[in-house]
Amino acid sequence: MTKETSTLAAGTDALSEAPDKAGLVLATLIIVAAVANLPLAMANVALPSISAYFDASQTQLNLVAVSYSLGLACSVLWLGALGDRYGRKQMAVLGVGLAVPAALICGFAPTIEVLIFGRLFGGFAAGMAYPTTLALIAALWGPGPGRTRSIALWAAIGGAISASGPLLSGLLLEQFPWNSVFFVVLPIAVVALFMALKYLPSHVNETTETVDNIGGILSVVLVGAFVLAINFAPVASMRTLVWGLLAVTAVTLILFVARQQRAENPLYDLKVAARPTFWVAAVGGIIVFGALMGAMFIGQQFLQNVLGYSTIDAGLAILPAAFFMIIVAPRSAVLVESHGARFTLLAGYLFVLLGFITMLLLWNEGIPYWMVGLGYAFVGAGVGLAGTPASRSLTASVPVTRVGMASGTADLQRDLGGALFQSLLGAVLVAGYAASMAAALAAYPDPTQIPSDVTNSLEMSYAGAQAMAAQYPEYADQITAAAKTAFLAGDQYAYIAGIVAVLIGAALVFFFFPRREAEKQLLADYHAQDMAATAVSDN
Repeated sequence: MTKETSTLAAGTDALSEAPDKAGLVLATLIIVAAVANLPLAMANVALPSISAYFDASQTQLNLVAVSYSLGLACSVLWLGALGDRYGRKQMAVLGVGLAVPAALICGFAPTIEVLIFGRLFGGFAAGMAYPTTLALIAALWGPGPGRTRSIALWAAIGGAISASGPLLSGLLLEQFPWNSVFFVVLPIAVVALFMALKYLPSHVNETTETVDNIGGILSVVLVGAFVLAINFAPVASMRTLVWGLLAVTAVTLILFVARQQRAENPLYDLKVAARPTFWVAAVGGIIVFGALMGAMFIGQQFLQNVLGYSTIDAGLAILPAAFFMIIVAPRSAVLVESHGARFTLLAGYLFVLLGFITMLLLWNEGIPYWMVGLGYAFVGAGVGLAGTPASRSLTASVPVTRVGMASGTADLQRDLGGALFQSLLGAVLVAGYAASMAAALAAYPDPTQIPSDVTNSLEMSYAGAQAMAAQYPEYADQITAAAKTAFLAGDQYAYIAGIVAVLIGAALVFFFFPRREAEKQLLADYHAQDMAATAVSDN
């Protein structure tokens, strides 16, 4: 038996119990994840203030919102593999440390472009820290209820932290300027850095195989080009760029797949990824977590622009989502063990679907808060139910030395899901808003008398319309009314797009994810195959 096989066997035996100081280790991993999670949504509440400060377009606002999750989504697969090879603790410490300069760049950004760069850089820093958290849970806790409960707490508290970001932003924006929201992560990063150095083990079941760096670079280009193409798609002047980005996406996808098929140690083992307990859970999680981020992204703008909520009220409005995620997640862990991942995933999808239907049918001008809270409560309960089986199925489907692949995919569920849904729903919102405002301007008795710069500002975004209302106070009421109508037209299409995506995800889970007994047998077979393959390769 080789050294690597002995290490793997020893690590597998150690997995029969929880690690020493399990509570402190899990708390450390959750706080490290919080450093990565918190900035995801904190900028959303500040978007109107950022728009006014920088005179930003809706597309620029979309990029501010999405660039952080874009950086995470681009990097998690590659950085997760590097953590598997060179040390997950070391990668976590580096990522938490780099979160500090990233926050400072955002907070002191002199232009909207620098702010977008700072958010992107912060996403890459989070991509170093976040994959290690789930990877270490999978490496330190043995298969069974203990690991499932740990993943449930990790998923629920992480999601709740993301959902509570708008509240913290709202509290700050009541007294401080827009840039204050980016400084919140600084004290948390200091605490996380101290705890990571003290409580996280340095090396647990790490591989000694080389990292597929070429595949890593291709994964960064692939995800980045695709998400940016979605963001720029509604901008007529950028159609050439969009087609170019889609072409890069297609070519890179082909190269990435070819590379993974031929690499001696692929970054993303396509044979493992083809397992139904892996790929269905991966796609299902992308849609569920993306739905949460998309609902928060559109909803925060709706609350402030249409309902006139203050930043703090807009932040408070989303608390039902965080509350139900935390309440439901432990019950989700019980359901996974008793009824299987498929049942629990479908239950989560049902609640997310109810949330989007509530937003589509009830969220309109002048509604009472209970309608807002109901929509967020449904989505939060759905994510609380679906998050645990989505993450648990990934870690259970891969060998312990490849948990970086599973954790990277779990991160992609949140980050790529968030980037895609914010991009997709944001693009639909932009297109719907512009079309509705153009129709309103065309109905003006003499639209040729409206200056082109005014027309462009009105059609650009709600913030642009508000700037025109301030510039032409005699028409302020008409402009604001038209902007609200246009925004409501756009967000209706966005909610419909969300409903369609959720239905597609539910169909995938229903038809392709194995039922409970079949799932247990498949996971046992995969474990036996992986152990046998490891023994053969080492000999």
